[in-house]
Amino acid sequence: MVTESPRAITASADELLAHADTLRADADLMDGYARRLLATAATLSGCPAAPDWSRPTLERQAAACTAAAEQLRTAAEALATHTGAGD
Repeated sequence: MVTESPRAITASADELLAHADTLRADADLMDGYARRLLATAATLSGCPAAPDWSRPTLERQAAACTAAAEQLRTAAEALATHTGAGD
């Protein structure tokens, strides 16, 4: 039995660079979310009514956002390099 492989979809260099720009913008958003989460954690640390788990949970989520931002920037750089724009 012979099956046909799906055809590769090609994108132009301009399209790849546009995707890289989108990834960088998303990374900036994730960094902003991390800052907001850390600010909320700091605010709650002084609030006696805040549950004990809130600050560590918010800090873990902020770290996840920071890691995601780094991965998005790495992906954007890879796309730019692939197009020859990252040289």
